[in-house]
Amino acid sequence: MTNAAGSGAPRLTTHHKAAEAPDGGAPLSRGLLLLMSAATGLSVANNYFAQPLLDLLGRELQLSTTMAGMIVTAAQVGYGLGLILLVPLGDLVERRRLAVMLYAATAVFLLVSATAPNGALLLAGTVLTALTSVAAQVVVPYAATLAAPAQRGRVIGTVTSGLMLGALLSRTVAGGLAELGGWRTVYWVSAILIAGVTVLLWRFLPPLHTPIGLSYPALLRSTIALFRHEPVLRWRAGIAALSLASFNVLWTSVTFLLAGPEYGWSEGAIGLLGLVGAVGTVATTVAGRLADRGYVQRVTGIGSAALAASWLLIGAGESSLGWLLGGVIVLNMAHQAVLNSNQNVIYALRPEVRNRLNSALMTAFFAGGAAGSALAAVAWVRGGWTAVSVLGGVLACGMFVLWALERRGVRGS
Repeated sequence: MTNAAGSGAPRLTTHHKAAEAPDGGAPLSRGLLLLMSAATGLSVANNYFAQPLLDLLGRELQLSTTMAGMIVTAAQVGYGLGLILLVPLGDLVERRRLAVMLYAATAVFLLVSATAPNGALLLAGTVLTALTSVAAQVVVPYAATLAAPAQRGRVIGTVTSGLMLGALLSRTVAGGLAELGGWRTVYWVSAILIAGVTVLLWRFLPPLHTPIGLSYPALLRSTIALFRHEPVLRWRAGIAALSLASFNVLWTSVTFLLAGPEYGWSEGAIGLLGLVGAVGTVATTVAGRLADRGYVQRVTGIGSAALAASWLLIGAGESSLGWLLGGVIVLNMAHQAVLNSNQNVIYALRPEVRNRLNSALMTAFFAGGAAGSALAAVAWVRGGWTAVSVLGGVLACGMFVLWALERRGVRGS
């Protein structure tokens, strides 16, 4: 079986027996790694499809503006619940079965949304789809567990790149599919793709079960307890929360800027900005390679500083498209580099609880993102683009401070 970093054509390999112990470093074929990367991207994309479709959904289903907006909120709530309630199960049940069941359920719930005759059923389908879309957060630590230790950073970077591409490109894809065949086409196509991925994962993922002897309630309690017992997790959760908060400040408010009198862009043109952000995914792979060479802390520090600096460019982008695009690229590269370094750090803490560590980190991550979105709306109303830029920069500077304090604590211990 070809290693993920090895030579030769990509290929998938069927596994007939359970993988080795949690940190056994069972090698990944390049084909399997690409499958896992694509699976995470397709899964997480489902949480963003509705954002460019809200006006269309409101007209066709006769929804009020408030009700249409609730669809986006429903996706956030469902995903948050999945992070808390479902992701830790990776440390309790056989992981291939868990991943396949979650992907299969996602396909079914997408069909509910595709055939929804009214807003209430669409809302229900959205919540349930988001709940099971946390399958992506099961696949990431799954890949980290199967990776050889010397290549773990590179593997995490590759899988996370797929996840981030799914999040960034979903809005553009949804807008294009909706123009071709209506909003229901978006959900039908996604359901078909997720169903296909489900079959491939069942066929090619190696079984992996690491029994821990805990009940489900005890599993959830132990996930929460990790914050108390693992100081590094606390630092990294704070850094992650501030990173996504700063990231979401941009993506929540940039629509207001581009649709305003200074730019006057159409909704379709605004959606294309995601293509610019996607350029930043190259940083994830680079950050992973640097982590494998022992530079994970430097990646966090440089990434935090770059994210803060990006807001200087973004602030100047109020009246200059060149500065804005440059800032968007730097922000996305920095954010993804920091995310990769965070995952590398926490996955190395205790391999036997990797899914619970990921659950804890990602819960903090998305909680920070929700807070950033809310604060961005307030900043825009109160002070326009200047206030938005200051807010994003302050959050990014907070990341750098937390990283510096973490390093000081490590050296002093």
